[in-house]
Amino acid sequence: MANPKASLKEVDGSKELTFRFNPKEYSTSKSASWTRPTNKAAKNATAPEFGGVQPQTVTMELFFDDWENPSKNLVEDIETLMEWLKPTDESIKQHKKPQPQILKFQWGANQSLSMFHAYLKSVGVKYTMFKSDGTPIRATANITMEEVPTDPKGTNPTSGSIAGRRVRVVGAGDTLHSISWAEFGNASLWRALATFNGIDDPLRVRPGTRLLIPTSDEAVALV
Repeated sequence: MANPKASLKEVDGSKELTFRFNPKEYSTSKSASWTRPTNKAAKNATAPEFGGVQPQTVTMELFFDDWENPSKNLVEDIETLMEWLKPTDESIKQHKKPQPQILKFQWGANQSLSMFHAYLKSVGVKYTMFKSDGTPIRATANITMEEVPTDPKGTNPTSGSIAGRRVRVVGAGDTLHSISWAEFGNASLWRALATFNGIDDPLRVRPGTRLLIPTSDEAVALV
C-alpha cells in the first residue's frame, strides 16, 4: 500500500496542493503573553497577569522534483502557494475587507495538526535544477503558516454589561491589529477596539493596558 501524501487544502474552497514528497520534518510553536504590573511598594514580585495566547505557527520545507516525471509542473504548484498569500477574491468583492485564504494540513493518519487552520504567512522558493530551455524541474519551498482561531468570535458572558465583558491585557509585542485578529479574525477591526476603549493614540498602547472586548457585531458597527 502506497504511503499517503501530505497536502494543503482550502478550508472553504476546492483547491488542494498534494506534495510530491512528504515533509522530512516540520516545526510548530505557540506562546502566551504574561505581564507583571509595576508596584513600587511591593516587597516581592507581583503576580503575573495573563494577556492571551499567541497564534500557533508551523514551518516546513517542501521538495519538488520533476526530473523523472515530465508530466508534472512544479511551477504551477509554486504559483498556487504564491496565490494563497493574497486575500481571497470573495472577501474583497463581497465584504470589502481583504481576508486570507484559510488552509488545513492533511497527512494520512497524522492527527498532530488535524485541527490546525491557518493562513500562509510566507513562502520562500529556491530553484536548483532546470531543463535546457530554462524550465525549473527541481526546487525547495520553505513555508510558514499562522493559526486562525476556529472558536466562536466575540463571545461575552452578558450582552451590553461592562462588568460581564471579557478583558484582555496587552502583552509585550501586542498591537491593536494583532489583538483584533486574535479576537475577531479580522485585523481591520482594530479601530473598533480603539473607539470602544477610548484610545486616542492606537500606536502607543502600553503592555499591561486592560482592554474591554466588544462583541463582533459591536466591533463591525463601530468601524
